[in-house]
Amino acid sequence: MQPIVWAFIIYWLAFFVACLSVVEVMQDWFYDEVTPRSGLKVAVGSLILAALAVKFRPSYDTMFTNDFAWTLLAAIVWFGVFMLIFQFHPLHAVGISLGTMVLVSGLATLGVDSIMKPSRTVAPAAKARTNNEPLRRPLSASPATPAKTPK
Repeated sequence: MQPIVWAFIIYWLAFFVACLSVVEVMQDWFYDEVTPRSGLKVAVGSLILAALAVKFRPSYDTMFTNDFAWTLLAAIVWFGVFMLIFQFHPLHAVGISLGTMVLVSGLATLGVDSIMKPSRTVAPAAKARTNNEPLRRPLSASPATPAKTPK
């Protein structure tokens, strides 16, 4: 239960920051003003998106191959959130939501995986060679001198 809660919090934080940035900038750019209470709207919308991401765990390596059905479902949900909750016009919502979904959902999954999975134990470095004698004869040595053989 606890890993699901931590994954949800990480997804929600990542989606909240990304969606708030996108909503503030793009609504100001498209409509010359931001809708009222945009922070609250983004909090609710990113909550929905985070719940969906916890359920399906989007990943760049399977987003457009094995989990393509999930990607279509996620695209529909992201479009609905951007159009209905964040109040973008439908044509604007399509482009902005799909671009944000592809970028942010994969990056958030990378963050969740790196925080939630235990780190691997690194093997100790191999012991350095104690014999410092060269294995080959130097180029400047005369042909008469024999090469040293390693012990």
